[in-house]
Amino acid sequence: MLRYGCGGCHIVQGIAGARGQVGPNLSDVSRRIYIGGVTTNSPDNLIRWIVNPREFDPKTAMPVTGISEREARDVAAFLYSR
Repeated sequence: MLRYGCGGCHIVQGIAGARGQVGPNLSDVSRRIYIGGVTTNSPDNLIRWIVNPREFDPKTAMPVTGISEREARDVAAFLYSR
């Protein structure tokens, strides 16, 4: 998450310096109904969102970061564990 700059836009509990105010706070992601306000919250959808958020919403402010699906799976697992 550090390498891809997630904390520049998001607050991420457990990640030093992740105090961004652009995107939503990523605490309690597992309790949310939607991801990005456009797709139901599931591990598979979160992974897809992390890899390519514009697949779901072409106008989203979240950038395509170049993160691999494997790394996105790790990020999703981390976020769901919080």
